[in-house]
Amino acid sequence: MRSRKGSSVPPWMLAVAAMISVQLSSSLSVGLIAEVGPAGTAWLRLTMGAIIFLAIARPPLRSVRRNDIPTLLGLGVATGLMTIMFLAAIERIPLGTTVAIEFLGPLTVAAVLSRNRSALAWPALALAGVVLLTEPWQGSIDPLGVLFAAIAAAGWGAYILLTQRIGDRFTGIGALSLTVPVAAVTSAIVGIPQAAGNLSPTVLLGALGVAILMPVLPFILELTALRRMTSTAFGTLMSLEPAFGVLLGLVVLHQQPSVIQFLGITLVVIAGAAAQRGGDRNPPALIEPGISGPATETAITGGSGSKS
Repeated sequence: MRSRKGSSVPPWMLAVAAMISVQLSSSLSVGLIAEVGPAGTAWLRLTMGAIIFLAIARPPLRSVRRNDIPTLLGLGVATGLMTIMFLAAIERIPLGTTVAIEFLGPLTVAAVLSRNRSALAWPALALAGVVLLTEPWQGSIDPLGVLFAAIAAAGWGAYILLTQRIGDRFTGIGALSLTVPVAAVTSAIVGIPQAAGNLSPTVLLGALGVAILMPVLPFILELTALRRMTSTAFGTLMSLEPAFGVLLGLVVLHQQPSVIQFLGITLVVIAGAAAQRGGDRNPPALIEPGISGPATETAITGGSGSKS
């Protein structure tokens, strides 16, 4: 077990690893979507993830205060909505385009919360890259797919803010065993009817695999990163995600980007790399009810806790 200050892994590196895991899961989910639909895939992924979190982490029920409940529920609902809308979008438009549009959520968080005017240059550069990635002048983008991605963007922005609040309140990753089940229940409303009759051992095994890649690994990595970064730095660093989306869309789904889209990738990579500088954050001491003094966080590399 290592303290937060003793962690040797830079927070931006944790965020990048989370992004790769998310996009790999997204690209591998396309086949599952064809079997059980986007909502069904979201429900299966989140349900599998909830089971895993409940198995490896003890829900910190005794540490939950009344004013924590809206944040926990809000994070769960935002996660469920974001997952459904994102998967619905990639069913209709390319993965890289979907991620680029969804990135507008954290981009907005970065721009709104930044107190340094010069820091707005990086979100602006990333936005230019996002425009090049989406190529709106082509006129061939599915409007419904774009709408789904835009709703996912709102969910992602809320996810960043609420995850940081939860990370500041609870040690380890135990809170994930509270929020991910809420996300699973949220997605079940439309996911169960869509998946009903199409479940099989192969589908369930595939859902387990993509659930490990998303939500399990990314949620753990992102929560840990957000405990040590500002929302602005984290949100702008997420500008790397469209690049990973386009790359894995090319490698796994054979979705060939244009030269202009490659230029967009370059812009968002530059913006994301620059944004991580000066993004470290000193989170408040974690004090659980009935315990005096700051709590110690279980490190990803050396503990048995779970992600929240």
